[in-house]
Amino acid sequence: MTIRTLCARIKGQPDVTEGTAYAILFTISFAHLLNDMIQSVIPAIYPMIKDKFGFSFAQIGVITLVFQLTSSILQPFVGRYADRHPRPYALSLGMCFTLAGLLLLSFAYNFMLILLAVSIIGWGSSVFHPEASRVAQLASGGKKSLAQSIFQVGGNGGSAIGPLLAALIIIPFGQPAISCFAMAAVLASLILARVGRWYGMKLATVTRQRHAVSAVAGGLSKGRVRTSLLILVVLIFSKYFYISCMTSYFTFFLMDKFGMSVQHSQVCLFAFLAALAVGTLFGGVLGDRFGRKYVIWGSILGAAPFALVLPYVGLFWTITVAVIAGLVIASAFSAILVYATDLMPGKVGMISGVFFGLMFGLGGIGSAFFGWLADRTSIDFIFRVSAWLPLLGIIAGFLPDMKEKKTNFIN
Repeated sequence: MTIRTLCARIKGQPDVTEGTAYAILFTISFAHLLNDMIQSVIPAIYPMIKDKFGFSFAQIGVITLVFQLTSSILQPFVGRYADRHPRPYALSLGMCFTLAGLLLLSFAYNFMLILLAVSIIGWGSSVFHPEASRVAQLASGGKKSLAQSIFQVGGNGGSAIGPLLAALIIIPFGQPAISCFAMAAVLASLILARVGRWYGMKLATVTRQRHAVSAVAGGLSKGRVRTSLLILVVLIFSKYFYISCMTSYFTFFLMDKFGMSVQHSQVCLFAFLAALAVGTLFGGVLGDRFGRKYVIWGSILGAAPFALVLPYVGLFWTITVAVIAGLVIASAFSAILVYATDLMPGKVGMISGVFFGLMFGLGGIGSAFFGWLADRTSIDFIFRVSAWLPLLGIIAGFLPDMKEKKTNFIN
């Protein structure tokens, strides 16, 4: 046995055989959970830093803006670069940015340092999402919707548990306790280094095999492709504007309408967020089985009846309908993302960056918009207005039917 072979045995030899690499998919999903858990800590600490530093709501808004800009606008550019020049270990490096931002945030003593810290955390997210989506497609073995859903459900789970952990760790012990989340960033970086090794070997394998790029959009004109992408953007808008209203103001709605306590309303919000995670996973399974167009259509439009009835029912049915709406509407994102990459084969990183960027950006804009509207009207009013957004799902019927060809080559 040679030294090189012994080292390979110690490190472990990644499996790059054909088929769906579930070990890689669940690993990248867990890394997504850690990444988005860290990201969700930032808004969770707003009340603490507002009281500590005497920030105005305008300054809190600027912190959100800087974080959303760095974590969303940069993603398409990172994805475009990754499509042309894949860097397997960029995932681990991106998490190092997140680690540095967390440590800076835990000791930042003024407004400018906090802005710098959240921007660095945002850069880490910008590197992570496009490259991780490429890994998910490489590991899919043709089950692209399922692979994207497994990846995405980790992010949903992280977004759900992040605020809970922040309440348990940061709020009681103060700003320095943010550094505790650095351990999650270190763990994620180590995990992603392992994924990067598999990623590099897989890229070398598919390059040698010279698989042809899937030509799913070959029968569509450039104009039809652009129109289809525009429809998908509108659907992302309707989905994430509605979700932003729910995630940001559902607790206030429950407290205002039913007199529910803060603790109980947070539990109800967690139930909605958990439903988003479960719905994301089911959406991937259904997308591969019945076709992504129909899952997109049924998911967003199918949530409309539940969204429309939610503001008018009692407490039990409000919570029940909210959970069902979350299950239904969450199933769309993986199908939308994979459908978009099928429209533009060979640009998985760029398309993933665009749509993840839209997801973050529209979520932030939607939260700010509904907050502004609630100040001028009422919490009940914004739920009545946002309930109409899922009806935009009807335009998914104008998406072309496409026959996907199985391929492992995404470059």
